[in-house]
Amino acid sequence: DDPEVMELFKSTKPLGITPEDIGGTKLGTLGIPEFGTDFAMQMLIDTNPQAFSDLVRIAGLSHGTDVWLGNAETLIKNGTATISTAICTRDDIMTYLIGKGLEPEESFKIMENVRKGKVAKGKADKWPEWKADMIAHDVPDWYVWSCEKIQYMFPKAHAAAYVMMAWRVAYYKINYPAQYYAAFFSIRSKAFDYEQMCQGKQHLEYCMQEVTKRLDSKEASPKDKDSLRDMRLVEEMYARGIEFTKIDLYKSKATAFQVTEDGRIMPAFVAIDGLGDTNAIQIEDAARRGVFTSKEDFRQRTKTSQTTIDKMTELHILEGLPDSNQISIFDLLGKG
Repeated sequence: DDPEVMELFKSTKPLGITPEDIGGTKLGTLGIPEFGTDFAMQMLIDTNPQAFSDLVRIAGLSHGTDVWLGNAETLIKNGTATISTAICTRDDIMTYLIGKGLEPEESFKIMENVRKGKVAKGKADKWPEWKADMIAHDVPDWYVWSCEKIQYMFPKAHAAAYVMMAWRVAYYKINYPAQYYAAFFSIRSKAFDYEQMCQGKQHLEYCMQEVTKRLDSKEASPKDKDSLRDMRLVEEMYARGIEFTKIDLYKSKATAFQVTEDGRIMPAFVAIDGLGDTNAIQIEDAARRGVFTSKEDFRQRTKTSQTTIDKMTELHILEGLPDSNQISIFDLLGKG
């Protein structure tokens, strides 16, 4: 019941940042299930939700077909309806019609034919009869028009379950930020890249600009869209004053990001570009068994490719490890 959670769906204030800090994103719902996409955030802005129940209705709208675009969106924008009165979930129809005085059985049948798209497709034989009955019971013309547009509707119980999950995640995002971002990057990120995202805010912003240019010019790879999504969360994390540590060969985990004692986030091995889950697990297991004596020892024990070892060397993750275990005469002379 934290009031800041509801505010998160309306602004960035609960995160202690402004939209200008995160590229103009107006809400704090990046990374929140059901509400983290630009499409969903625009719905929140257009509908201005005031309560949990409004969020349930918005979730219903976002999962329906021809329920929001060209339908409820139009009605809300021109002031004909509000988020509280528009048709958002299939249950809304039956309960509204019963409230208007229609018979429960008839109300149920109207709901079923509307939510399956039969009315919109002209396959509901009794629609003229039902429509006349609705008008006779003072159902507004816009409501009838809305019913005739709908192709598919989401059940309210499903929408409520999804929003309950989103609400809980939002609470942790506000109150336990480092833990939230570590969990998101461990579980939900699709294209996290240690080299691009963990070298500080300035480097991240440069990489975001490059990815955005590719997306705008239609030259983007399939990975770029996922990459930008993850970058936006990292940008938000930096704006909230949370930093990454360097990957530690002996403390980092294979796939789990960790929160350190000083509140920073230690990336997982899998964040290294080109290093998959299996290889990451092999590195964690080998590190647990003992210290690596050289890069050659590391390669043999972890089955890591030379390309990835070169990348890890470049990123200073294998710092201090000689190339091999062999000691040359020059090493001995140097020590002397």
